[in-house]
Amino acid sequence: MQRTYHVVQCSPANPKELHKHIAFHEAGHVAAIYLRNYQQKLPPVYFQIIINKDGQAELPFFARVEGGRLIENLPVAEIENNHFATELEKQDLKQAYEADVINLLAGPLAEAKFVALRDGEIFNPHLINIMALENYGGHADLEQANRYLEYFISNADERELKIKSLFEQAFQFIDEPKNWTCIKYFADYLLNSGQPTISCEEACTTLEKFLVA
Repeated sequence: MQRTYHVVQCSPANPKELHKHIAFHEAGHVAAIYLRNYQQKLPPVYFQIIINKDGQAELPFFARVEGGRLIENLPVAEIENNHFATELEKQDLKQAYEADVINLLAGPLAEAKFVALRDGEIFNPHLINIMALENYGGHADLEQANRYLEYFISNADERELKIKSLFEQAFQFIDEPKNWTCIKYFADYLLNSGQPTISCEEACTTLEKFLVA
Protein backbone atom coordinates (compact mmCIF):
# COMPACT_ATOMS: atom_id res chain seq x y z
CA MET A 1 0.00 0.00 0.00
CA GLN A 2 1.68 3.15 -1.19
CA ARG A 3 0.45 6.66 -1.78
CA THR A 4 0.47 7.63 -5.46
CA TYR A 5 2.95 10.43 -6.13
CA HIS A 6 1.71 11.96 -9.34
CA VAL A 7 0.93 15.67 -8.97
CA VAL A 8 -2.64 16.44 -7.95
CA GLN A 9 -4.30 19.60 -6.73
CA CYS A 10 -4.10 18.62 -3.05
CA SER A 11 -0.43 17.64 -3.06
CA PRO A 12 1.68 20.34 -1.38
CA ALA A 13 4.97 21.51 -2.87
CA ASN A 14 6.56 21.89 0.57
CA PRO A 15 8.35 18.59 1.38
CA LYS A 16 7.54 18.75 5.12
CA GLU A 17 3.86 19.30 4.41
CA LEU A 18 3.89 16.49 1.86
CA HIS A 19 5.39 14.21 4.51
CA LYS A 20 2.43 15.00 6.75
CA HIS A 21 0.02 14.04 3.95
CA ILE A 22 1.87 10.77 3.45
CA ALA A 23 2.11 10.02 7.18
CA PHE A 24 -1.66 10.33 7.59
CA HIS A 25 -2.22 8.30 4.43
CA GLU A 26 -0.07 5.41 5.63
CA ALA A 27 -1.34 5.72 9.23
CA GLY A 28 -4.86 5.27 7.82
CA HIS A 29 -3.79 2.00 6.20
CA VAL A 30 -2.05 0.80 9.37
CA ALA A 31 -4.95 1.66 11.68
CA ALA A 32 -7.41 -0.11 9.39
CA ILE A 33 -5.21 -3.20 8.99
CA TYR A 34 -4.54 -3.49 12.71
CA LEU A 35 -7.51 -1.91 14.46
CA ARG A 36 -10.43 -2.46 12.09
CA ASN A 37 -9.47 -6.07 11.40
CA TYR A 38 -9.39 -6.61 15.16
CA GLN A 39 -12.75 -4.89 15.60
CA GLN A 40 -14.23 -7.18 12.94
CA LYS A 41 -12.66 -10.26 14.60
CA LEU A 42 -10.56 -10.95 11.52
CA PRO A 43 -7.21 -12.75 11.77
CA PRO A 44 -4.05 -10.67 12.17
CA VAL A 45 -1.80 -10.22 9.14
CA TYR A 46 1.86 -9.31 8.72
CA PHE A 47 2.86 -5.87 7.49
CA GLN A 48 5.72 -3.43 7.86
CA ILE A 49 6.30 0.25 7.15
CA ILE A 50 9.30 1.30 5.06
CA ILE A 51 10.49 4.88 5.70
CA ASN A 52 12.68 6.95 3.37
CA LYS A 53 13.22 10.29 5.09
CA ASP A 54 16.43 10.95 3.18
CA GLY A 55 14.58 10.89 -0.14
CA GLN A 56 16.87 8.36 -1.81
CA ALA A 57 16.30 8.35 -5.56
CA GLU A 58 15.79 4.60 -5.75
CA LEU A 59 13.05 4.87 -3.10
CA PRO A 60 10.71 7.59 -4.39
CA PHE A 61 8.51 7.83 -1.30
CA PHE A 62 8.57 9.00 2.30
CA ALA A 63 6.76 6.00 3.77
CA ARG A 64 4.77 3.02 2.56
CA VAL A 65 3.04 0.00 4.06
CA GLU A 66 4.07 -3.39 2.74
CA GLY A 67 1.84 -6.43 3.24
CA GLY A 68 -1.28 -6.36 5.37
CA ARG A 69 -3.53 -8.25 2.93
CA LEU A 70 -5.90 -10.86 4.34
CA ILE A 71 -6.62 -12.33 0.93
CA GLU A 72 -2.97 -13.32 0.48
CA ASN A 73 -3.29 -15.71 3.42
CA LEU A 74 -6.19 -17.67 1.90
CA PRO A 75 -6.10 -20.40 -0.79
CA VAL A 76 -8.37 -18.36 -3.07
CA ALA A 77 -8.30 -20.61 -6.14
CA GLU A 78 -8.87 -23.74 -4.07
CA ILE A 79 -11.93 -22.27 -2.38
CA GLU A 80 -13.37 -20.86 -5.62
CA ASN A 81 -12.86 -24.06 -7.65
CA ASN A 82 -13.81 -26.50 -4.94
CA HIS A 83 -17.45 -27.49 -5.28
CA PHE A 84 -17.24 -28.88 -1.76
CA ALA A 85 -15.99 -25.67 -0.19
CA THR A 86 -17.97 -24.93 2.94
CA GLU A 87 -20.10 -21.85 3.40
CA LEU A 88 -17.70 -20.81 6.15
CA GLU A 89 -14.75 -20.93 3.73
CA LYS A 90 -16.69 -18.87 1.18
CA GLN A 91 -17.69 -16.39 3.87
CA ASP A 92 -14.08 -16.09 5.06
CA LEU A 93 -13.02 -15.33 1.47
CA LYS A 94 -15.71 -12.64 1.11
CA GLN A 95 -14.79 -11.05 4.45
CA ALA A 96 -11.11 -11.05 3.49
CA TYR A 97 -11.41 -9.26 0.16
CA GLU A 98 -13.96 -6.79 1.51
CA ALA A 99 -11.72 -5.94 4.47
CA ASP A 100 -8.72 -5.54 2.16
CA VAL A 101 -10.65 -3.09 -0.03
CA ILE A 102 -11.74 -1.08 3.03
CA ASN A 103 -8.16 -1.02 4.29
CA LEU A 104 -6.98 0.25 0.90
CA LEU A 105 -9.55 3.06 0.90
CA ALA A 106 -8.70 4.02 4.49
CA GLY A 107 -5.33 5.48 3.44
CA PRO A 108 -6.50 8.23 1.06
CA LEU A 109 -9.53 8.86 3.28
CA ALA A 110 -7.27 9.54 6.26
CA GLU A 111 -5.21 11.94 4.15
CA ALA A 112 -8.40 13.64 2.96
CA LYS A 113 -9.62 14.12 6.54
CA PHE A 114 -6.25 15.54 7.60
CA VAL A 115 -6.41 18.10 4.77
CA ALA A 116 -10.05 18.99 5.51
CA LEU A 117 -9.40 19.57 9.21
CA ARG A 118 -6.20 21.50 8.53
CA ASP A 119 -8.02 23.81 6.12
CA GLY A 120 -11.12 24.22 8.30
CA GLU A 121 -13.33 22.40 5.80
CA ILE A 122 -16.12 19.88 6.27
CA PHE A 123 -15.26 16.21 5.98
CA ASN A 124 -18.27 14.26 4.77
CA PRO A 125 -18.93 11.56 2.14
CA HIS A 126 -20.74 14.00 -0.15
CA LEU A 127 -17.72 16.31 -0.50
CA ILE A 128 -15.11 13.55 -0.24
CA ASN A 129 -16.54 10.83 -2.45
CA ILE A 130 -14.74 7.82 -3.82
CA MET A 131 -13.59 9.59 -6.99
CA ALA A 132 -12.11 12.43 -4.91
CA LEU A 133 -9.62 9.98 -3.39
CA GLU A 134 -7.53 10.44 -6.56
CA ASN A 135 -6.67 13.87 -5.13
CA TYR A 136 -5.24 12.34 -1.96
CA GLY A 137 -2.70 9.92 -3.38
CA GLY A 138 -5.37 7.24 -3.81
CA HIS A 139 -4.87 6.33 -7.47
CA ALA A 140 -2.98 3.10 -6.81
CA ASP A 141 -5.22 2.18 -3.86
CA LEU A 142 -8.34 2.61 -6.01
CA GLU A 143 -6.80 0.58 -8.84
CA GLN A 144 -6.03 -2.29 -6.46
CA ALA A 145 -9.47 -2.10 -4.86
CA ASN A 146 -11.14 -2.27 -8.27
CA ARG A 147 -8.94 -5.21 -9.31
CA TYR A 148 -10.09 -7.09 -6.23
CA LEU A 149 -13.75 -6.44 -6.99
CA GLU A 150 -13.40 -7.24 -10.69
CA TYR A 151 -11.90 -10.59 -9.73
CA PHE A 152 -14.59 -11.53 -7.22
CA ILE A 153 -17.69 -9.83 -8.70
CA SER A 154 -18.31 -10.25 -12.43
CA ASN A 155 -21.36 -7.98 -12.70
CA ALA A 156 -20.44 -4.31 -13.16
CA ASP A 157 -23.57 -2.98 -11.43
CA GLU A 158 -22.97 -5.22 -8.44
CA ARG A 159 -19.34 -4.06 -8.29
CA GLU A 160 -20.42 -0.43 -8.23
CA LEU A 161 -22.86 -1.06 -5.39
CA LYS A 162 -20.25 -3.03 -3.49
CA ILE A 163 -17.48 -0.43 -3.70
CA LYS A 164 -19.94 2.28 -2.62
CA SER A 165 -20.83 0.17 0.41
CA LEU A 166 -17.19 -0.52 1.25
CA PHE A 167 -16.32 3.17 0.80
CA GLU A 168 -19.05 4.08 3.30
CA GLN A 169 -17.64 1.58 5.80
CA ALA A 170 -14.11 2.94 5.31
CA PHE A 171 -15.39 6.49 5.77
CA GLN A 172 -17.19 5.54 9.00
CA PHE A 173 -14.02 3.92 10.32
CA ILE A 174 -11.89 7.00 9.60
CA ASP A 175 -14.50 9.40 10.95
CA GLU A 176 -15.02 7.57 14.26
CA PRO A 177 -13.34 9.80 16.88
CA LYS A 178 -11.35 7.10 18.66
CA ASN A 179 -10.09 5.66 15.38
CA TRP A 180 -9.12 9.13 14.16
CA THR A 181 -7.21 9.86 17.37
CA CYS A 182 -5.34 6.59 16.83
CA ILE A 183 -4.52 7.57 13.24
CA LYS A 184 -3.21 10.99 14.36
CA TYR A 185 -1.07 9.32 16.99
CA PHE A 186 0.48 6.90 14.52
CA ALA A 187 1.00 9.60 11.88
CA ASP A 188 3.04 11.56 14.44
CA TYR A 189 4.91 8.36 15.29
CA LEU A 190 5.86 7.94 11.61
CA LEU A 191 6.94 11.54 11.26
CA ASN A 192 9.16 11.34 14.34
CA SER A 193 10.61 7.89 13.69
CA GLY A 194 14.31 7.76 12.95
CA GLN A 195 14.20 4.17 11.68
CA PRO A 196 14.22 2.96 8.07
CA THR A 197 11.70 0.24 8.92
CA ILE A 198 8.91 -0.12 11.46
CA SER A 199 8.13 -3.79 11.97
CA CYS A 200 4.68 -5.24 12.32
CA GLU A 201 5.40 -6.04 15.96
CA GLU A 202 6.55 -2.49 16.72
CA ALA A 203 3.55 -0.92 14.99
CA CYS A 204 1.09 -3.19 16.80
CA THR A 205 2.78 -2.64 20.17
CA THR A 206 2.74 1.13 19.61
CA LEU A 207 -0.96 1.12 18.79
CA GLU A 208 -1.78 -1.19 21.68
CA LYS A 209 0.00 1.12 24.15
CA PHE A 210 -1.95 4.06 22.79
CA LEU A 211 -5.28 2.24 22.94
CA VAL A 212 -4.89 1.17 26.57
CA ALA A 213 -3.48 4.53 27.73
